[in-house]
Amino acid sequence: MTGTRLRRGVAWVATLLCVGTLFAAPARADNPIVQTIYTADPAPLVHNGRVYLYTGHDEDGSTYFTMKDWRVFSSADMVNWTDHGSPMSLATFSWAESDAWAGHVVARNNKFYWYVPVKQRGGGMVIGVGVADSPTGPFRDAIGRPLVGNGEIDPNVMIDDDGQAYLYWGNPNLWYVKLNQDMVSYSGSPTKIPLTTAGFGTRTGNASRPTLYEEGPWVYKRNGLYYNVFAAECCGEFIAYSTAPGPTGPWTYRGTVMPRQGSSFTNHPGIVDFNGGSYFFYHNGALPGGGGFTRSVAVEKFTYNSDGTIPTMNMTTTGAPQVGTLNPYVRQEAETIAWSVGVETEPASEGGMNASFLSNGDYIKVKGVAFGAGASSFSARVASAGSGGTIEVRLGSPTGTRVGACTVPVTGGWQTWQTVSCPVTGATGTQDLYLRFVGGSGNLFNLNWWQFGTGSNPTPTPTTPAPTTPAPTTPAPTATPPAGQACGVTYTQVGSWSGGYEGRLTITNTGSAAISGWRVTFSLPSGQSLSQGWNATFGQQGSQVTVTNAAYNGQLTAGGSTTAGFIASSTGSAQAPTSLTCTSS
Repeated sequence: MTGTRLRRGVAWVATLLCVGTLFAAPARADNPIVQTIYTADPAPLVHNGRVYLYTGHDEDGSTYFTMKDWRVFSSADMVNWTDHGSPMSLATFSWAESDAWAGHVVARNNKFYWYVPVKQRGGGMVIGVGVADSPTGPFRDAIGRPLVGNGEIDPNVMIDDDGQAYLYWGNPNLWYVKLNQDMVSYSGSPTKIPLTTAGFGTRTGNASRPTLYEEGPWVYKRNGLYYNVFAAECCGEFIAYSTAPGPTGPWTYRGTVMPRQGSSFTNHPGIVDFNGGSYFFYHNGALPGGGGFTRSVAVEKFTYNSDGTIPTMNMTTTGAPQVGTLNPYVRQEAETIAWSVGVETEPASEGGMNASFLSNGDYIKVKGVAFGAGASSFSARVASAGSGGTIEVRLGSPTGTRVGACTVPVTGGWQTWQTVSCPVTGATGTQDLYLRFVGGSGNLFNLNWWQFGTGSNPTPTPTTPAPTTPAPTTPAPTATPPAGQACGVTYTQVGSWSGGYEGRLTITNTGSAAISGWRVTFSLPSGQSLSQGWNATFGQQGSQVTVTNAAYNGQLTAGGSTTAGFIASSTGSAQAPTSLTCTSS
């Protein structure tokens, strides 16, 4: 585990958001929505019941737009955001040199296309396009070269009702081109949209730029009307918008969406509808150390006026209200966060991301957790090459009622994972959950995921971090896969204790072609039952357990492998599962 420790906090020095208005961020703040890194240029996408948020990444301490990769976050409730890491960077494009700036993602053809401006090696700014099979990537260079380029930035794509896709971009001008159905080529030539004062407002004092349009177009259609929301009149920028009867105009200037606020001289809009509400994303410099080159994404919920106009909104620390609640009785990723202090994230060896660099007093807030009648246990997946420590389970605030405490041992490595459990009392109803990390000095441990349990017999914490490891078994698949496709599975016991054990499955593509799906089955000995599973989808009927790949596992390349883990409770010995099989698809 390496890296420069970022310290984020809510005990801020008062931050200037509104001109002339100073405020201290309250403990219940939810904006900005990411506190683990600096994020900028939001591009939200609604897909399969979640909002996926694609952002740029301002490097710590930047004094320019120093940006090397892009990031993805997602949420099902608009307040608890899951960090999916960086599925695309400058290295994705072999021809790119620098400047991983503001992009936009659209879904089509059962794929996801990420249009981004980058500086071409030996040249100027161009628009590239990455493509992925999943909204969280990984993304690859779709065409091996720029899609289009004229030195201008900030691409945005709108797919019209008739299926025609339009790519918009530009600063100081505003351009569009019609994309073909494949989304990685276009018809005709780039066309400049006339920037008139009637269409985009009047700027004073700059004869070379008579309109308010600056950059960052966000074009969409609602109730037959086309909206173009854009960053206006640098510097500092505000957010304005225009409307038109068609995708290319003629445009009519409508006014201000968000005035000049925040400690960033730029802003960047993104608007989506989700679960019956409308949401406006933007960025500011509100985190500690924030500013024009160290920005943070935030969100507000809004309602269109009856005539379809967009109301003027102010930046807040409150953010959007929660949609529904969060279920604590299924596995929740540690990187699913409503607010955090002192926390960073990094790729986890078991897949996904983990919360890292956790020190004494740091915490993670998860909002609106529905405990119902009450939880009886708490389990967490942890790793430590430091001194270990304690996870305090608190409600309401970082110093609120403590309903449980799990001891985290030294596991022998920052990615050497072990599951710990502890009893919980008093966690009922719907409350904000705070996981507070306590221990000595320095980095204590990492956290991969957590889950609450119900019932009178919670899985106890393993008594030793170094479990016995039986010889793995590798049975042949039980079904004949398509040509070139095959998979195998091995089992390893990671740890055992009185009343249960932890097992790990390693699924390997033993064929010559990539596989997009796999299915593992095994039988639990008499007296055993499945308690938890992670990194895959688990099901049990009688003694038979079925494990299938989850969407986030992605494609398994030839020779590649992935792991899934589980905890089984046992009334007898920790006898290994039998009859392991793996089939591919």
